[in-house]
Amino acid sequence: MPNTPMVILESRFHHIKALLARLRLDSSARLVVLVDKDGQQIAVHGELGDLDTTSLASLAAGNVAATGGMAKLIGESEFPTLSHEGEKESIHICVIGRVLLLVVFDDRSSLGLVKLRSKQLSHELARVFAEIEQESAAARANSLLPFNGITDEEIDSLFSPA
Repeated sequence: MPNTPMVILESRFHHIKALLARLRLDSSARLVVLVDKDGQQIAVHGELGDLDTTSLASLAAGNVAATGGMAKLIGESEFPTLSHEGEKESIHICVIGRVLLLVVFDDRSSLGLVKLRSKQLSHELARVFAEIEQESAAARANSLLPFNGITDEEIDSLFSPA
């Protein structure tokens, strides 16, 4: 269910933030951002400065969507990682199911280290988000319980004149 809403419990959110903090430290990155494929920021850890992380999240999602189109043209389902190297700052994006892991780094790190640490963490994030998906599905099912056994006719009778 790729477009169904996710419900992230506070304890899961803190776990995700701890994972991002560990990645930032282990990769010597400046900033780590977790985004959904719709461009909504989920969590951020690191040196923000005056960076507009909302725009970064949206543009990263658009970038992944565009390169996904290119991947399909050449017979691939998607490109699981994308890297953009600049003179001073670089960005590595890792696609993990329906979320994107963005790592912003400078010359204190290297693309190789960032890729290695991101790949290691992506397995754990994939597991966490699989659990979140299950919890979200259960929450949606439970929210419908009060309406079990009510027919359309009964609902219509509520709004029709007596």
